[in-house]
Amino acid sequence: MALLSSFVSGVLAQRDLDAVQIEVLDVAEGVYMLTGAGGNIGVSVGDDGVFLVDDQFAPLTEKILAAIATLTEHPVKFVVNTHFHGDHVGGNENLGKAGAIIIAHENVRTRMSVEQFRSSMEMVIPAAPPGALPVITFTEGLNFHWNGEQIRVFHVGDGGAHTDGDAIIQFVGANAFHMGDIYFNGMYPFIDLDGGGDVHGLISAVNQVLALSNEDTKVIPGHGPLSNKAELEAYRDLLQDITHAVQAGIDSGLDLAAIIAQEPTAAYDAAWGGGFISNEAIIGAIYGSLSRR
Repeated sequence: MALLSSFVSGVLAQRDLDAVQIEVLDVAEGVYMLTGAGGNIGVSVGDDGVFLVDDQFAPLTEKILAAIATLTEHPVKFVVNTHFHGDHVGGNENLGKAGAIIIAHENVRTRMSVEQFRSSMEMVIPAAPPGALPVITFTEGLNFHWNGEQIRVFHVGDGGAHTDGDAIIQFVGANAFHMGDIYFNGMYPFIDLDGGGDVHGLISAVNQVLALSNEDTKVIPGHGPLSNKAELEAYRDLLQDITHAVQAGIDSGLDLAAIIAQEPTAAYDAAWGGGFISNEAIIGAIYGSLSRR
């Protein structure tokens, strides 16, 4: 299956993390993006201590901390998980043991606490160890007044988006966002239907950020390069276009194979089809999302 081979090999399969280098990119004053393996990391630094968004895989924790040490001598005080997937929460236990407070939507703790099964990949995801679980959870959102910045953490997709526990982090003064896997920049997104994902919730979440953005806004995606409002609009537009085409096929009585044969992603495949998720996989996910409504 294309979804299995591309997503698992790209993100979740066993891999040699010894060769991974953590790169630091400037986002705005006091805000940075770290890339390595797995989901992009957001960092706020200042005199209060480090505020971290996601933490990739456990074997990378020392490298991540070394990269942060090039920015500040202060320790990591808070880690906010954007959702429960392992390439975003894998460092939780290490950072918790080092003194960081782990925070996430309550559905993240719930899903991490028990074994999960991802049917699209025939994959069992074991429960996380107790030390990796968020110790502070929320349902709607939180505000941090930290490092001279207002940092808003808010839940999106009440009926699911990428998952049912997604959080977006807004660095208000810096005019920047971390969107987690709500946003895959330059590639088709993974909509985790088994994890509570829903395409309409995904589009709604993107629209929430667009409504709070302007031409100077910086956007850290869950995967892909640092972005901006114009690129996020293009991502929203392709999601809407493909969703409308798939819905039209469903309304006409077509099954998934027939809808795939219509090539509803054809206009986007060259620019967006080279990531974790194939064109057939995104059509299948959208079809699955729409069919269960």
